Amino acid sequence: MSSYKDQKVITIGIVSELTGLSERQIRYYEERQLIFPVRTAGKTRKYSFRDVERLVDIANKIEDGVGTFEIRKAEKKKQSTKETRNRMLRGQINAAFKIRN
Repeated sequence: MSSYKDQKVITIGIVSELTGLSERQIRYYEERQLIFPVRTAGKTRKYSFRDVERLVDIANKIEDGVGTFEIRKAEKKKQSTKETRNRMLRGQINAAFKIRN
């Protein structure tokens, strides 16, 4: 079961109010592949509370002079490190319990 923070239920207008970002800024961050809302059948964007937190973090980094390319690059590196760590942990667990893949 996923956390309520991961449920994509918030419209772009409310996200704009919560973050202080314009709807255009939010769409721009989506275009730059920094945020990934879901789309309803009617093409309405829906965001989660984690997306709101991520947008605030992005806005703070932009304000500090970090570019969208650098933000995306750092996120990819973070994800890659997490995936590597997870593979290593699975390998250690498999070795400890003598599980063969």
